[in-house]
Amino acid sequence: MISFHLDEHIDPIRRLLFKYQLVPMSMADACLVRMSELHSNSHVFTLDSEFNLYRKNGRQMIPTIWTG
Repeated sequence: MISFHLDEHIDPIRRLLFKYQLVPMSMADACLVRMSELHSNSHVFTLDSEFNLYRKNGRQMIPTIWTG
């Protein structure tokens, strides 16, 4: 289990939401992107095709397990 407290990451989450506002990005998506930044060897399991557009740490692709 991974612990994540939004209040500890609110500024990076806000930056992600602003950066991807035209995609759009949900709060849940922003939290997953932030968590992928914190846990560099992780993969995101998603049904959301927008994850191929999101980047962690600015320009790095997020490894995903996608079943869309």
